[in-house]
Amino acid sequence: MNLKGLIGNRIVKNASWLMLGKIIHMVLSFIIGLITARYLGPSNYGLINYAAAYTTFFSSICTLGINSIIVKQFVDEPENEGVNLGSAFVLRFISTFLSIGVIVFIVKVVDKGETVTLTVVTLYSLSLLFQVFDTFRQWFQAKLLSKYYAIATLVSYSLASAYKVLLLVTGKSVEWFAISNSIDFLIVAILLFFFYKKCGGPSLSFSWGKAKDLLSLSYSYILSGMMTAIYSSTDKFMLKQFMDESVVGYYALAVTISNMWVFVLSAVIESVFPSIMENHNKNKSKYIHANKCLYAAVFYMSVVASVVIFLIAPYFIKIVYGEQYLPAVAPLRIVVWFVAFSYLGVARDAWIVCERKQKYLKYLYLGSAVLNIILNFLLIPVIGACGAAVASLITQISTIFIFPAMIKDLRPNVKIMLDAIKLKGVFKTGEREE
Repeated sequence: MNLKGLIGNRIVKNASWLMLGKIIHMVLSFIIGLITARYLGPSNYGLINYAAAYTTFFSSICTLGINSIIVKQFVDEPENEGVNLGSAFVLRFISTFLSIGVIVFIVKVVDKGETVTLTVVTLYSLSLLFQVFDTFRQWFQAKLLSKYYAIATLVSYSLASAYKVLLLVTGKSVEWFAISNSIDFLIVAILLFFFYKKCGGPSLSFSWGKAKDLLSLSYSYILSGMMTAIYSSTDKFMLKQFMDESVVGYYALAVTISNMWVFVLSAVIESVFPSIMENHNKNKSKYIHANKCLYAAVFYMSVVASVVIFLIAPYFIKIVYGEQYLPAVAPLRIVVWFVAFSYLGVARDAWIVCERKQKYLKYLYLGSAVLNIILNFLLIPVIGACGAAVASLITQISTIFIFPAMIKDLRPNVKIMLDAIKLKGVFKTGEREE
């Protein structure tokens, strides 16, 4: 299989820029993250990740599902780029302001009297305002100009890392670390807007009609985003309520380590998306084959990485993070297998959009959310962080294979994924697809 020949020079270069930026980002994140984790200790580190869970939960909602369909809008309606982008901005700003208010209210209720928790969560959630500018990333992706996004994230995280180093040197409290995420996204927002103008991006405008069109296309993703947010954040919420901040810290570290390398998957998936969407309209055989190749690459890269992490987990955590974090080894050896199925779901979005099957996502993620809540409720009180890890793994497998197999219109995608895992037809670029 000649990947370069399949997806073209521009796409390979685009993926290269994404990976270069994310490699540097990963190195900085790893170094600053481990120093911060050791400095804060499991309890405060867990508190920061508890705050991050709220942001993760509501960031999925704040996007309004627009990120999943806006690239195709740019490809299909190049003459309406300005109004599509401007309308998406306004919708996301409105949802973000409402979300921050809801976050503050929830924390005041469920963590009543915990002043530090409220302060940390509120400061951390301010980053949602600046994440609205992430919409520009979709425009750069559609234009295969992701190098600008890579540069923006590299500069922003470098400055945010310098801020964290200053906090470490001066011995600041956990509240100061909570605001670093907002600083990071603020710098990204400024640079993305600058590069957008530099690249000749059209003037932004707002249209209620276009806003309604975007919502009509993305409403299934809004619901799926909410359901995804539930089962991606429930574990940390329940660990905090059933156990304590330290257990959240152990579990969060396990998830962080298991996701250390996934920038590679993200870069490949984002760069291949436009090619898959173009082939859907031009060549059905190439379209199906491109999906198979993507699924196979995502799955087997994930399996190799998971095996390595599983084997070195205790030594890596002890040497890098210290003995205080050794309780994270057990959940890490479980949750690491989550990545393969999680990113198959990300890769599946291209097929979902092209085949216009968005309406089924709400059923998939509703089932996943309910299953995850039940599993966490049953397992966390018994086996703590390992229970959250098991719940996440079972939920993701169900979302990718079991639930879609129950829906007739989604079974073709399940077959494509299973064929990809079996490598059936992956290396035959010229085969006829059914």
